[in-house]
Amino acid sequence: MDVLGLDIGGANLKAAHSSGLAHSLPFALWKTPALLPDALDRLLQEMPPFDALAVTMTGELCDCFESKRQGVLAILEAVTAVAQQAPVQVWCHEGHFIDATAARATPLQVASANWLALATFAGRYAPKGPALLIDIGSTTTDIVPLLDGRPQPAGRTDLERLHSSELLYTGIRRTPLCALLGGYGAAEVFATTLDVYLLLDFLPEDPTDNNTADGRPATKICAEARIARMLCADRETSTAEERGRLATLAWGNQSMLLGEAFHRVARRLPALPQTILYAGEGEFLIQDALEDQKGVPPCRVVSLCRELGPAISRAACAYAVAILAAEKG
Repeated sequence: MDVLGLDIGGANLKAAHSSGLAHSLPFALWKTPALLPDALDRLLQEMPPFDALAVTMTGELCDCFESKRQGVLAILEAVTAVAQQAPVQVWCHEGHFIDATAARATPLQVASANWLALATFAGRYAPKGPALLIDIGSTTTDIVPLLDGRPQPAGRTDLERLHSSELLYTGIRRTPLCALLGGYGAAEVFATTLDVYLLLDFLPEDPTDNNTADGRPATKICAEARIARMLCADRETSTAEERGRLATLAWGNQSMLLGEAFHRVARRLPALPQTILYAGEGEFLIQDALEDQKGVPPCRVVSLCRELGPAISRAACAYAVAILAAEKG
């Protein structure tokens, strides 16, 4: 069975086909929720034909919705509108699929369950012993402990996962820089981590991308201007050295934050991890963060980017639900 997986977030829509093709589309759901069906339709047109849709989501948290329940229902309505008569399967917190009717009846059971789908799929790359799955995306980081290939989360809701450090609201594009500077710099959303990693050459420039703090393009020159504003300055009244120091400080603080969380989650395993699974477009941050923490020693590393390609790694949760649904039949 050919399955198309969808991971519907607040800032990005991600699709992956069970044949191995994946595509990601920036979409600010919180700004234009009514346009979600149109955006999904455009995304589906980029993908091969499918027999079924497998769906997971995090976009229900967007503040355009009055509640998570309302958000899930709105997303499900948009998905069924573009499903082309194909059956829709929705991944839930219990670790299996339910149909769209059941998902509408129990919307909170399918809210923000994408991390569990990825962990269930990725466990095949660490079938023996303790392991950690680390998925760093544009907005958040998921850290999931595994044992003998099976997820061992301390909690399943966002709140439980935040308390256990298995969910961190920090990523490589959308995190406001003021959250990482410890009071050094303006407490304003003048810049985000996208600007740091553009300036430091971890992320490529994209002049067509205006999903930035000031709406100007995702280029190094514009990133410098946004970072300069964190110093209450601009490119004329700050130096390249000053802007570079601020970017490096944010990078170091984010790496430390991540490393401490890796350590806390790893300590709950029955033994130190034997395998670390990398996923997401923020894979480049993981090794630096691990090196900051002696509690997570060098061990076997599996990069989903190397195993499956960068497009699938970026849309890893969508690919996970596609493969899990195809295997289920």
